Amino acid sequence: MSSKAALVFRVAAVAEALSWAGLLIGMFLKYVVHAANDGGVPVLGMVHGVIFVLYVVISLSVAKPLGWRPRTLVLALFSSIPPLFTWLFEKWALRNGKLDGPQRLSQGGTGLFQAKTPETAAA
Repeated sequence: MSSKAALVFRVAAVAEALSWAGLLIGMFLKYVVHAANDGGVPVLGMVHGVIFVLYVVISLSVAKPLGWRPRTLVLALFSSIPPLFTWLFEKWALRNGKLDGPQRLSQGGTGLFQAKTPETAAA
């Protein structure tokens, strides 16, 4: 369960960050370069809005399966406000074991940190 929750959260976090980046590029084209076609802001704005709402819903949904404390959930939700911070939060959560869930010791976690064994040369 936590493996799927972690995967869904990671995809949502990266998608939210990329949609933010796309919207910022569109706004740059519209307001700085003065592109004739609005720089795609209406479409990019709607896409970002939908992904933002999905990120918030997914964050609220995976908090319990991943064993997040309230502080971690609040950080996840606040990271959706500044541009690209969801990606930074996802990287932080991955490094600090927040995406493994409480069953990581008994069920092997998410498999995100699998130890690579050196391959032996075949004789």
